[in-house]
Amino acid sequence: MLKLTDDLVFAKTGQHLNDLQDKVVRGTIQGETYEKIAEDFHCNESYVRDIGAKLWHIFSESLGEEVNKSNLRSAMERLQVSLFSSHSLFLSNIAQESVQIRNINFCEKTRQPPDIPNSNSDYQQPPTEHHELSEMPELGVFYDRTSELETLQTCILQEHCRLITITGISGIGKTQLAVKFLQEIKHNFEYILWYNLDHASTFTEFQAELIELFDPNTDSELIPKNGKRLKPIKYLQKHRCLVVIDNIHNLFLSNQLAGQYQSEYEEFRYLFKQIEELSHQSCFLLIGWEQPIELAEIRSSNPKFKTLTIRGLETTAIAEFFREQELGEDEKLTPIIYHYQGNPLWLNIIANFIPEMEDFGDKIIENNPIFLPQSLKDNLQQQFNRLSPLEKQVILELVQQEQPVNLAQLLIRGQIPSSDLFNALQSLFRRCWLEKPDHFYCLSPVLRQYIIELNH
Repeated sequence: MLKLTDDLVFAKTGQHLNDLQDKVVRGTIQGETYEKIAEDFHCNESYVRDIGAKLWHIFSESLGEEVNKSNLRSAMERLQVSLFSSHSLFLSNIAQESVQIRNINFCEKTRQPPDIPNSNSDYQQPPTEHHELSEMPELGVFYDRTSELETLQTCILQEHCRLITITGISGIGKTQLAVKFLQEIKHNFEYILWYNLDHASTFTEFQAELIELFDPNTDSELIPKNGKRLKPIKYLQKHRCLVVIDNIHNLFLSNQLAGQYQSEYEEFRYLFKQIEELSHQSCFLLIGWEQPIELAEIRSSNPKFKTLTIRGLETTAIAEFFREQELGEDEKLTPIIYHYQGNPLWLNIIANFIPEMEDFGDKIIENNPIFLPQSLKDNLQQQFNRLSPLEKQVILELVQQEQPVNLAQLLIRGQIPSSDLFNALQSLFRRCWLEKPDHFYCLSPVLRQYIIELNH
């Protein structure tokens, strides 16, 4: 019976039932109320009623009789009877290839899956028109991130999380992970927007792109400057949508603790608050060096908010990369992988640098020094410039210590007031600039070497 409703919708719209439409039809056939369907799908009852009304209109036009929530089951049963009778007629007249019922052709040949047209048909399913991915970068060489991909799939497709932040130091592979994930799950969303947040972006521009995704006929020049009026959340409540915002750190102030909004981006804070508080069926995926401070603070109390911190690649994955570059034996390369934290960008810089140094490159591998090519320094400088003076002071304290130190040792030194020290350590952790093995604080070898060279 559900297959028949999907056929009717596809014949009318060229699209199959989405997740919510499927739930409305199933629930109606099983005698569930709109309230129960909305509760199960975590959305507003009024929105479920609206979806139902649109479906009943499609079925009514297709079948030539009034179809509503109370008679959907009986209408589909009558259609099944008609199909059975038509099938009997087909068997008695082999020349008849198909039976037409109220403007819908139900082929009596063996059914194929809905998205695979019959081989003798010229029909091609139209491409999805609701995925705006023009700003999504191409997927380059992708190394194993099975665990991270499974985590994202669980959070978004099974737990229906509303907002997920992917954080990590520059070059660790956050964006590439998101691209790979999107390629695998995009069919689960009716609408998808990938938005690259650069320094010139504004909330009005972001809002215009989001609204245009849902309503291509909207004149962006008519969108009011005050983003609160249009309430993009209403679109996110009506549709199953995935919004990816890359380079989210560009929303925040430099020379301040992590996640402090620039004044011109306060509208994003308001939108994220709506995402947290209001019922909807969409998901925001935020990618960057930092995350909004309010999200970092509430995620422990809200199961619909998650943070995925990306670490370096496993040694086996990076060793495969080095073998492809023909840089040497795995045993010799392992210390380099450790020094550069399995960071794909950093290791790629080193891999390109070693052959250029000829004999000196071999000495780098043999002696395992921490070498910082200029392009790697430039990459680190961009992130270092965002640190607050307080964070820089803490980092200098750590660099002066030959061994990792615990919190008590830092407090005893008394160079920084305790409350400022706690705030700075927390902010550095959120930026992935600190490591904490066995409750001892330290910098990674690359960051430590960078700070040392910066101060000499």
